[in-house]
Amino acid sequence: MKPLHAPWRIHYILGPKPTLSDKSIFSRAAEMGDDEKNYIIARRKACFAVLNTYPYNGGHMMVVPYRQVSNFEDLSDEELLDMMRLVQTCQKALNKLMKPDGFNIGINQGKVAGAGIAEHLHIHIVPRWSGDTNFMPVMAEISVLPQALSELAANLREILKNMEDSPN
Repeated sequence: MKPLHAPWRIHYILGPKPTLSDKSIFSRAAEMGDDEKNYIIARRKACFAVLNTYPYNGGHMMVVPYRQVSNFEDLSDEELLDMMRLVQTCQKALNKLMKPDGFNIGINQGKVAGAGIAEHLHIHIVPRWSGDTNFMPVMAEISVLPQALSELAANLREILKNMEDSPN
């Protein structure tokens, strides 16, 4: 068996662990105010976009409402609209930066549906490329990411800022 080195993981292993609370990891990250550290790439009135630190694919991000709700039906009209608009904006930014062949965009609501953080609803945006599923995730349960999250976050922040500054 060949080892796969992931030296960036040592920061998680040795770093301080959050204490258990009623707040989700998303709520804590949004309130912390350190967007760079938490890979938050965009904020809107009712929601924010954050890179997934355990992505299925390079560029995998999530759009999360600030208000912690677990059910889609509990979102307000304002939250729904703000989230959908941010999903669309993030998709445009990913198209511009990474030029994927397609996307998986969706919600896993509830543990039985695959939600890893079931207490705080979020929308996944996963860029996909022809042939991106290979033997690594299937046989080795490993995903190969072509770019560091901090670099990707910085690139996406710049694109999103430029998109806000231009009329269309």
